[in-house]
Amino acid sequence: EFKNKLNCVNMATYSETVFIPNTVATCQKWVENCRRADLEDKTPDQLNKHYRLCAKHFETSMICRTSPYRTVLRDNAIPTIFDLTSHLNNPHSRHRKRIKELSEDEIRTLKQKKIDETSEQEQKHKEINNTNAQNSNTEGGEEQDEDILPLTLEEKENKEYLKSLFEILILMGKQNIPLDGHEADEVPEGLFTPDNFQALLECRINSGEEVLRKRFETTAVNTLFCSKAQQKQMLEICESCIREETLREVRDSHFFSIITDDVVDIAGEEHLPVLVRFVDEAHNLREEFVGFLPYEADAEILAMKFHTTITEKWGLNMEYCRGQAYIVSSGFSSKMKVVASRLLEKYPQAVYTLCSSCALNMWLAKSVPVMGVSVALGTIEEVCSFFHRSPQLLLELDNVISVLFQNNEERGKELKEICHSQWTGRHDAFEILVDLLQALVLCLDGINNDTNIRWNNCIAGRAFVLCSAVTDFDFVVTIVVLKNVLSFTRAFGKNLQGQTSDVFFAASSLTAVLHSLNEVMENIEVYHEFWFEEATNLATKLDIQMKLPGKFRRAQQGNLESQLTSESYYKEALSVPTVEHIIQELKDIFSEQHLKALKCLSLVPSVMGQLKFNTSEEHHADMYRSDLPNPDTLSAELHCWRIKWKHRGKDIELPSTIYEALHLPDIKFFPNVYALLKVLCILPVMKVENERYENGRKRLKAYLRNTLTDQRSSNLALLNINFDIKHDLDLMVDTYIKLYTTKSELPTDNSETIENT
Repeated sequence: EFKNKLNCVNMATYSETVFIPNTVATCQKWVENCRRADLEDKTPDQLNKHYRLCAKHFETSMICRTSPYRTVLRDNAIPTIFDLTSHLNNPHSRHRKRIKELSEDEIRTLKQKKIDETSEQEQKHKEINNTNAQNSNTEGGEEQDEDILPLTLEEKENKEYLKSLFEILILMGKQNIPLDGHEADEVPEGLFTPDNFQALLECRINSGEEVLRKRFETTAVNTLFCSKAQQKQMLEICESCIREETLREVRDSHFFSIITDDVVDIAGEEHLPVLVRFVDEAHNLREEFVGFLPYEADAEILAMKFHTTITEKWGLNMEYCRGQAYIVSSGFSSKMKVVASRLLEKYPQAVYTLCSSCALNMWLAKSVPVMGVSVALGTIEEVCSFFHRSPQLLLELDNVISVLFQNNEERGKELKEICHSQWTGRHDAFEILVDLLQALVLCLDGINNDTNIRWNNCIAGRAFVLCSAVTDFDFVVTIVVLKNVLSFTRAFGKNLQGQTSDVFFAASSLTAVLHSLNEVMENIEVYHEFWFEEATNLATKLDIQMKLPGKFRRAQQGNLESQLTSESYYKEALSVPTVEHIIQELKDIFSEQHLKALKCLSLVPSVMGQLKFNTSEEHHADMYRSDLPNPDTLSAELHCWRIKWKHRGKDIELPSTIYEALHLPDIKFFPNVYALLKVLCILPVMKVENERYENGRKRLKAYLRNTLTDQRSSNLALLNINFDIKHDLDLMVDTYIKLYTTKSELPTDNSETIENT
C-alpha cells in the first residue's frame, strides 16, 4: 500500500483510507506525488483494486464529510501532504528513479489551485441546478423561491441505502431470481428463508456493507426487509430506466415497427410481449424486447390501452411507426386485428404485415375463426412438446418411423430429422403431420400400452390423452383440409422468408395466389369432395371411426328432419369458412400500401440486376416521400444509383440484401436511397439478416421456457432479457426520491419503507 512507503507512520483504519481513482490522468498524478516509481507501470484498474492511500495525505478541503464510515474525496482531489525528506534515509530508495521534489512555494501554489478548482466546480454545479430548477418550474407552471440546498448527511446516507437496494434488484433481475422464496404454507417455518430479496440483503450486510449495516442495526432489533410496496415501486423504476435506454436508441433512429408475440401467462395474468424493430447507428436492424402489456378480453379496450401504453407510458411517437405485426395463437388473432385496424386509422403508414419469424401458413391457420382449427393447432403443439420431453421418446418415434418407411428410407430419414426440430412452425407443417400421423398414433399407443413398464405413469397417461386427440375424426378432417388449402400459399410464404430478391418477386406473385384460391372458392364442392375423401381414407387406414363431432350430434338430438351428412357438414363448417378467411387475410396483410413498400425492394442492387436495371422505384416510393431528407432530388438520385451499379467494375458483386446495401462505404452519398432502405428494413415482414441482433425474441423465449408461471414478473423479465443494457443507479435513486418521497421525507426507519419480519 502507499502508506507503507515514504515512512508514513499513520496507522490508518479502513475508513481512514481511500481507493485510488481508475482514471488515467488522475491516477498518474497520485503516483507522481506519492513518489512511487515502482507503481508507474501499474494500470489504473490494478491500482484501484489492490492499493489504498491514507486519507491524511490530503488537505481537509479535499475531503467531503458525508459519511462517518468511510472517507469520501472530492472529484479533483490530489494527495499533497508528504514527508519528502524521510525517504533519503532509506537505502533502498537510492536505486529508484529520481523524482523532482516540490518546493514549499510549489506545494502552496498547487494546494491553492486545487481549492480554486473545487470552488469553481461547486459554483458551476450550483448554477446548473438553479437553471434546471427554473426550467422545471417554467414547464410545470410552478414557482420555486428558494435555491436547491445541498443534501444533508442523513439524505446522502439514504441515497446510498437506496442505491444498495436497487443494486440487489438489478442483480435478481439479471440472474432471474424471483423476489419471493418458498411459500410459507408449503414449507415448515424456519426451514428456508421465505424471501430471496431479504436473503441477499442479509448477505450484503454480513459482507460488511456499511450503509446497509448501519440501517439495519440502528432501526430495529429484529431482522428487517424492504416492504413489498417499496419493492414494487423500485422494480417499476428499474424496468422504466432499462426500457428508456433501449427506446432512446429507437428515437434516435427515428423510424420503428411494433411486433407483439404470443400471449403469455405471468403469475396468473395474460400479457402480450412487445418488441420494437429499428436500425441503429451502426446500420444494423435490431429487434428488441421492450416490455409486457396486460391483455384485455375486450378488443376495443385492448386497442386503446395498447396505444396509450406505447405513446404515453413508453413515450414512442407513433407518427414514426412504419409497420405492425402480431404473432398470436388461435382465438386471439381477431382481437389483435382490431388493434391493428385502430392504429391504422390514426397512423396510415403503420402498415399491418406478416412477421418474418412466423411462417405465413401458420400465421393464416392461427387466424382461421373455426374452433376445430384452434383445437387441432393446440393438439399439434402438445404432441411436438411431448416427444421433445426426452431423447428416449424421440428415439421411440424414430424406431416407429423406420418400420413404417422401410420402402421409402429417404423420406423416413427426412421425417426423423424433422421430428427432432420444432417442426410445428414450418411452412409445410400440415403436410408433415399428415405423413407422420400413422407413426404418431402407433408410437403413442405403444407408450401407453408398454408391457415392459419403461415409462412412468405421467408419460403413459399423457400418451393416452394425446392418442385419443389425434385419432378423433374431426382432427383428421381438419388437418387434411388445412394441408390442401394452404398448399396454395406454401411457396409464396417460403419466398417471403427468403432472400431480398425472393421477397420482391413474391410480392408480384400474390395476384396469382389469390386467383388460385378464388378458383377453389368458386368450385368448393368439387375440391371439398376430394379433401374429404383423402381424410376418410386416412381415417380408415388408422381405424378411426368416421362420425360427426359430438357437440353437433348433441345439438341435433330430437331433430328427425336433419339429413346432414358428414361430408356436407364439414364443407359448411370447415372448408368454406377456411378458404374465405384465408383469401381475406391475404388481402388484409398484403394491402396496397404493403405491396408498394415491398416493390421498393428493387432498390437493392441484386434485384436491380435481375430486372436488367429497368426499375421504377420512384412511383412506389411516393408513400415514403415525407420520410426523405431531399424528396425533390429523388428522381436524379435514383438515376445515379442505377448507373453506379449498372456500370460497376467486373470484379464488384452486387449487394444482395438491404443489410449489405446499408453497410456500403458510400451509402451516405445517396441520402434518399439510404432513408428508403432503412424504412424498408424495419418492416416486420423482412427478416433480421444478422442473427446477433435478433436477441430480443430469443431471450424472451428462453425466459418463458426457464421460468415457472407463478414466478414470472413483468418487471424482472425486462431486466433479465435486456441484461446487457447499461443502467444508471443514480438516476434510479433520484427518480425514486422524486416520485415517492420529498426531500424532507426521505425513507428512514419508518414503517412505510422497512418492516419487521
